[in-house]
Amino acid sequence: MHNEVPSEFASVNDALDFAIQGEQESHDFYMGLAANAKQPGIKKVFEGFAREEAGHKARLEKVKEGKQLMSAEKKVQDLKVSDYLVDIKPSPDMDYQEALIVAMKKEKAAYKLYLALSELTDDQAVSETFLALANEEAKHKLRFEIIYDDQVLTEN
Repeated sequence: MHNEVPSEFASVNDALDFAIQGEQESHDFYMGLAANAKQPGIKKVFEGFAREEAGHKARLEKVKEGKQLMSAEKKVQDLKVSDYLVDIKPSPDMDYQEALIVAMKKEKAAYKLYLALSELTDDQAVSETFLALANEEAKHKLRFEIIYDDQVLTEN
């Protein structure tokens, strides 16, 4: 049985929980890709992404523990969950190209979420944390795009 996904976040805490869960899922996804990688260099790349996502999760948990987010309820209601969902679900039988596409989409969704969360706080340090996370996710997406371009497009 699947839990129904709400259309909007009810609170900033809900958005943080969603982001924390997303980072854990990304970590697990990249570890799975690393385990299945045939080339040692690619394996290391995916393990590196997994470590970074675990670091993101830890940073988000610190923000949540600090409860430093203060926002207008309207801003929270403007955050639509569907804006941060990936439309392709990872599966064990997906090929390398599909995995890279999912990875790019996951990074883009995370970027958009962190950018939105950065606007929900009056605390400069918290806002900068979210902007830094957004920037890291944008870099991840770019790295996946380069891998895709170098290894998938040039082979086809």
